[in-house]
Amino acid sequence: MATDCVQVQTTAGSREEADRLASVLLERRLAACVQLLGPVESRYWWEGRVESASEWLCLAKTTAARVDEVVAAIGDAHSYDTPEVLVTAVRDGNERYLRWVEETVILGP
Repeated sequence: MATDCVQVQTTAGSREEADRLASVLLERRLAACVQLLGPVESRYWWEGRVESASEWLCLAKTTAARVDEVVAAIGDAHSYDTPEVLVTAVRDGNERYLRWVEETVILGP
């Protein structure tokens, strides 16, 4: 099945921030669903050295048509200077679920 769905991934420094990011996306109907996983341990290069942090992984289900708005909303609401925002196209999946995602975000403002 061809689909317009995408998954947008970001991380947050606390459960409270993850909840806030999810609320922003859901209240604006930019995402049909946001899953919060964590805490996860992240290890990464930052300012010339390896760092580690406990974070919450946020996975938002939306459509390609709303990606720019999702990325902007995450950037505006996020506490990080350079938040992780990765967009992955959904190639296939449960047809009823994908249709629900598309219908849910299309009904947004």
